[in-house]
Amino acid sequence: MPHKRIPFEVLIVLQNQLDALSPRNTQRKQLIKQTCESFGISPSTLRRQLRKHQLPYLAFRSDYNKPRTLTEEDMRRYCELIAALKLRTTNKNGRRLSTKACIELLEKHGIETTEGLVKVEPGLLKLSTISRYLTQWGYDHHTLTIEPPWTHFQATHSNECWQFDFSPSDLKKPAFFGKVLKEGSEYLALAGVIDDRSGFCYQEYHVIKGEDAMTALLFLFNAMSPKKDKQCPFQGIPSVIYMDAGPVSKSRVFLWVMKQLGVEVRVHMPKGSDGRRTTARSKGKVERSFLTIKSSLETLYHLQQPETMEEANTWLHQYLLEYNAMDHRHEDHSRTEDWLQNLPQPGFKEMCSWDRFRTFAREPEQHKADSNACVGIDGIRYQLSHEMAGQDITLLWGIFDNELYVEFNNEKQGPFYPEEGPIPFGKFRKHKKSNIEIKADRIGQLAKTISLPRSALSGSKSSDQVLLTQANIVPMETPKSTPFDDSHFLQSATFKNKLDAKMAIADYLGKPLSRLTDIQLYAINTILDESLDKKTVLEKIRAYFTLSSVEHLGGD
Repeated sequence: MPHKRIPFEVLIVLQNQLDALSPRNTQRKQLIKQTCESFGISPSTLRRQLRKHQLPYLAFRSDYNKPRTLTEEDMRRYCELIAALKLRTTNKNGRRLSTKACIELLEKHGIETTEGLVKVEPGLLKLSTISRYLTQWGYDHHTLTIEPPWTHFQATHSNECWQFDFSPSDLKKPAFFGKVLKEGSEYLALAGVIDDRSGFCYQEYHVIKGEDAMTALLFLFNAMSPKKDKQCPFQGIPSVIYMDAGPVSKSRVFLWVMKQLGVEVRVHMPKGSDGRRTTARSKGKVERSFLTIKSSLETLYHLQQPETMEEANTWLHQYLLEYNAMDHRHEDHSRTEDWLQNLPQPGFKEMCSWDRFRTFAREPEQHKADSNACVGIDGIRYQLSHEMAGQDITLLWGIFDNELYVEFNNEKQGPFYPEEGPIPFGKFRKHKKSNIEIKADRIGQLAKTISLPRSALSGSKSSDQVLLTQANIVPMETPKSTPFDDSHFLQSATFKNKLDAKMAIADYLGKPLSRLTDIQLYAINTILDESLDKKTVLEKIRAYFTLSSVEHLGGD
């Protein structure tokens, strides 16, 4: 027979009464006895139910999770400094200073802050304590690097926004589609756009050396143009193309073509420009479509590979028909139906013709034509108009063109084609004179007929000019002047006195006269008694000492 259960409210009241009494108080037994008699149960049953439904109680100390050697404010300050040190020293690979190294820096050297130098006494901070508080208060690296949530966006109408990107294909082998790919330079890539509203996807295979503007423009032209397959209605010029900040988005030609088509190019914000949020995030929708193609289609290439680029794109487009026929991400119809139903009221903007598109894809380039009115581009010489010979021109070189257009004298001229080469020997060809040549001939004839009057070279004037000049002469006062004093620049031709002469002789001999013999001193005094002229004295001194040297050698 099961025991009778006492209501939970009665147990709570009884437990509160017992907690108010000391453990050895006699009233505790009386309360238990009265309750057992009221409900007809034994004291052991009552105690068992009290233990089972015992109220929660504090099992920790009153200072649990509170610093004991420091105040909580100081501990938080040190934890913040350590967390800041770990965050500041984090590199791109996620490596950073350890907690132990941060504590040692605080103890040995301290950290300079806006409030001054912060230094900790050795042994005050324990590694285990700091590690526990970093996690408990949310200062650990994982918590601090959690990115804020982002908000998904979706276009209102079809063709309002396309997301565009390249992605390397998983199909890789040395010889692909009959073409040997250069390892490390060329690779097979998927170029794709996806309509942001409907999720309609269009992709193509291209062999590229990298993300370049020429491949991007060629692909976008195919994406915007009507498709050969009538089951694919996707076409038109979008209002916005959203892409990453790669080489394509920085190309002047790409931006110029998009401007001519009326397409706004939007790129990611630079990395690190918005706090902890990763602004250079991949464009989720187009990246997801690439993942689907690589997982569902390219995995089948292990069983059967396409032989040509046309066959690979045919298989890809066939798969995309099935992909776009799948359900929309949150609507009850397919992606194709969603694209058709959400077109703007005027309809989609039709794409221009290929010839017109080629005229957009031109990048101005400054060149100078040679004397034969030719200009060389990528090893090909193009023959221009003969009036451009030796002139500065602006090349309007289309990246999809086989001919060349030139801007000369603010006029667009062309097309020009590659040079045909020299004419056969024995034939003569003369260009029609251009306006520049006509002007040059006229100026040349004028130069032959003009001359200068003789007065321009002789300085004489005609009688009429002399009379006119005399009539206009106004007497002028001679301005005051100070003669140039160059006395300190002139050197005297004679010595001032014998002392000055002896100093010059000592300099000439390279030794003091006191080291000379009495005979040599007598000879010097005799020369100075005769004359103080510098030239005469130095010549006699040179002759005397030269003769003395010769006699001395002869005597030896």
